[in-house]
Amino acid sequence: MLLQDKIIIITGASSGIGAASAKLFAAEGAKLVLGARGADRLDQVVTEIVGAGGEAFALAGDVCDEAYAKALVNAAVGEYGGLDVGFNNAGRLGTLGSLDDITVDDWDKTLRANLTSAMFGAKYQLPEIAKRGGGSVIFTSTFVGHTIGMPGMTAYAASKMGLLGMAQCLAVEYGGANVRVNALVPGGTDTPMAASFASDPETRAMVEKFHALGRIADPVEIAKAAMFLASDAASFVTGTAMIVDGGNSICKAA
Repeated sequence: MLLQDKIIIITGASSGIGAASAKLFAAEGAKLVLGARGADRLDQVVTEIVGAGGEAFALAGDVCDEAYAKALVNAAVGEYGGLDVGFNNAGRLGTLGSLDDITVDDWDKTLRANLTSAMFGAKYQLPEIAKRGGGSVIFTSTFVGHTIGMPGMTAYAASKMGLLGMAQCLAVEYGGANVRVNALVPGGTDTPMAASFASDPETRAMVEKFHALGRIADPVEIAKAAMFLASDAASFVTGTAMIVDGGNSICKAA
């Protein structure tokens, strides 16, 4: 029970990596506050967790809204008495296309969904975690723009790479309070977001070839890496970009 009685917020918890993490963390003893925009799907995840004997409740909302980030933290404190871990996992691809076709509004929406939303989360999570004597904040980044550049994804890559710099600075800022801050850098993962990009067999095959393992990840494989960062097993890990990419950072195969 690596996360026994740890109080954890997970955003983007209605599907993909977030839902897989919620189920895994609950099975390891965590008490969860789950956030996402889709209330129905979020409630389904909670129902599954509670049915399996875990502890979780849902608070639907939009991570782009600063007030929602504060509400999630208030819910954790009100329901469970505090906060140990914030897993800022929510994000979206945003508008894809060449830079000269991307409007300022498209750019701003993508950065707000992926970078500003995580800042909102950390802003309210970090002080509350520090009150508990320490813990962990995690951001979900991506391999796109970090190890592989992909055309048409400039705004997405820029927003996700900003998380790496934010994690490093916050790790230093809150290290004295024993709060660790890290970013996950997943490879291609079988999520609804990935399916919206690799929507045909040819594109999916191309993405799979990026990886030394010749496949993309199951969401639970990324969730296990997040669980490590959330747990006391990672007590000396902070300020890292933790690559969990099936070898795409070292794969040069055609």
